[in-house]
This record gives sequence, C-alpha cells and structure tokens, in this order.
Amino acid sequence: MGLTHPTKETGFFDENTSPSPTYDLKNPVSATTCVSLDLMKLLLKLTLKKAMTENLEASQLSLNEVHCLLKLERQIEGSFAESLSLEPLTDVEQQEILEIGHNFWRYLEAGKISEELVKFLVLSPLMRLTGFFKIPVVLTMENSIPIEVEDGDTLIKGRLDILAVNQPDAEITATRFWILVVEAKNSTLDPWAGLPQLLTYTYKSLQQQASVWGLTTNGRNYQFVHLTRGNPCTYQILPELSLIDRERSVQLVQVLKAICKLQNVQLQLA
Repeated sequence: MGLTHPTKETGFFDENTSPSPTYDLKNPVSATTCVSLDLMKLLLKLTLKKAMTENLEASQLSLNEVHCLLKLERQIEGSFAESLSLEPLTDVEQQEILEIGHNFWRYLEAGKISEELVKFLVLSPLMRLTGFFKIPVVLTMENSIPIEVEDGDTLIKGRLDILAVNQPDAEITATRFWILVVEAKNSTLDPWAGLPQLLTYTYKSLQQQASVWGLTTNGRNYQFVHLTRGNPCTYQILPELSLIDRERSVQLVQVLKAICKLQNVQLQLA
C-alpha cells in the first residue's frame, strides 16, 4: 500500500505537488521549527562562504600577485628628503653605527645569519640608537595577524612580531612603521625577497591613515618603502641603504630617527 499524500480538500496534498511550508507563529512547535530552519540556513550560508574563501600566505606571494590582490601601484622612486626631515648625526651616533656594522660583519664572515640573530645583533641596537626604546614607545609581541583584501573572498595570512607600539592598546591597523627581516646567508638573499610580504602588511595600515612606512632588511642592506592611500593606493621604493657602507649607514640612522619622530609612530617587526 502506497503512502497517502495530502490534498487541499482533505488537508492532504497530491504527491505531485510541492507546497511551500507555512508556520503558525502562534503555535510554539511551528514557531520553533521556523526558527530552527532559519538558523540552519544561516549556518549553511556561513559554511559555504568559508569554503569559498581563498586562503593565501603572505610570504608566498609574488610582487605581481600583491599588485593584483591589493590594487597597489608602484610610483617612480622618491627620495627620503621628500617625506622626512633628516638631521645630522652626532659624533657619538656615528661611532655607534660603525660599531654595529663591525659586529654584524664579524658574524657575516663566519657564515649564515638567522633572522633572530639579525634582530639581536642589528635591529635591537639600531632601534635603541634611533629612539625607539624611549617613552612613549612600548615593547610587545604578537604571533599572527590576518589581512583581508578588498573583495572579501581572499584572506591573506601572515606571521609577524610586533616589536613596539606607542600605546599598549593601539590598533594594529594604525601602525605607522613595519619592519620585515629576511634571513641573511652570506648576504646573498636580497631584501627585495621580502618586499611582497612587507607590502601586504603595510597595506593593512592604510585603512586607518593616509600613509605608512615599511622596511625589509637582511641585516646588511635596508630597503624602505612608503605607501600612500588613494584610488588606487600607491607605494614608492626608496634608495637602498647599507650597514657596511659608511655614508649609507649614516643615512640609515637619520631615516630611522626621522620615522621615530613621526607623530604617534608605531613600529611593527614582521
């Protein structure tokens, strides 16, 4: 015996009909069923959206991919003097930068220098020398920050360490200065290798401010970038500086001091 299907006359419908369900909100059972179905639809929608989201690692992106994903355009190279006020160094500061360079070179001659050793040997003394250890800068650390691009269907993830911010509760998106360290293997790995990842991090800060500075380094060479918010957002690549060249190492300290003095400066170490 087949199943009996409802019809309009008897309260039972024909087996070929597909009526839309209706719910009597005055009936507790019907209302609960309606809410449960709505909740299931919402959960299904969120699950499908999550499944469709493309996850990318910032460290694996090429420069062309960063341009396309973030709608970034490169401008003609600029000069530091266009955006920063560079002050002459004292004799003590010049002597300190020479000592930092000598210490780094001694380790570089011995072989591979890891990212952590670059931070310890070079970045830490450089940050102290240029004012980043002074009040109101506060040291802190962070493990991972997700970066979502404009279309909402691509999530770029990256890992970074926050070296210092000027306020303990400051928003990461308000960062004014990011540093990305790449591994130094007898100075053969160019800082440009970290440029796509650095641009991805610095781009996030343009949500909160008009411009942001970034630096990628292997300890020996230092590549600064300056991003500006607009339609489209643009970035400039500044002249490369070097720790082991006397003139360019002096300018390196001048640039870092000038960035540190920017109003409400915040520093991120990636």
